[in-house]
Amino acid sequence: MISIIPIRINKNIEPNDDLSKVIFESVQLNQMQICENDIIVVAQKIVSKSENRFRDLRYVAPSPKSIRLAKLHNKDPRLIELILGETSRIIRITKKHLIVETKHGFICANAGIDQSNVSGDSQMALLLPENPDTSARNLRKSMHNISGKKVCIIIADTFGRPFRTGQTNVAIGVAGIAPLKSYIGMNDEYGKKLLVTEIAIADELAAAAELVMGKTLKNPVAIIRGYDHQNLLIEGDDDTGIKSLLRSEHDDLFRNPENMMNYSD
Repeated sequence: MISIIPIRINKNIEPNDDLSKVIFESVQLNQMQICENDIIVVAQKIVSKSENRFRDLRYVAPSPKSIRLAKLHNKDPRLIELILGETSRIIRITKKHLIVETKHGFICANAGIDQSNVSGDSQMALLLPENPDTSARNLRKSMHNISGKKVCIIIADTFGRPFRTGQTNVAIGVAGIAPLKSYIGMNDEYGKKLLVTEIAIADELAAAAELVMGKTLKNPVAIIRGYDHQNLLIEGDDDTGIKSLLRSEHDDLFRNPENMMNYSD
């Protein structure tokens, strides 16, 4: 049986807070415990807050490009300046949407920069962690030090998806667990060899955790227990993090024009 356990954190996370200590103490306050090989899913927002990824719009000077884009996009040019600073390139822009590729390699709206549930000050914005995999590794190490248990860490954020309405949690940083489970080379139940099947385990776990984390429940952490992930556990230098989930532009059917074929019926 798989259990998904919400961890309520009453403290407002601030810069330089020790997240491992906060999570561990919150688990104890909920009269629970950390177990060996638990998968701990942590909302990106509290990670970014602890790493002081706040930006005050009052101190942001928009560039001419940001001002031009603001006129097209109907958004604060100072916020667009922050988005461009975290962006490697713009994928799509409309009056409502600014879809970019971040410096991390994520394709998402507004480079993941958020102003909701960030601060009582409407001028504050929050960026994604600078390196979510490093954040996950550091949190995993400190959780082991404080709890004595080896755990897996998934840092999750809410992204929209092409061709689907609504948002879902996805993994943006991982430590201790392979984010992708490959069935390539295995046989299905009829003996047919599987050639392309790979399951985004980290994304599925992040989405499952969102069921108890929510946006208004004040549960920015969830423990997933009972999932059989022994063959996905990773230690040391083999921990490549989230990179294996990021489709390269070369293989992308939509970003790479060379992958598109003209067809008329």
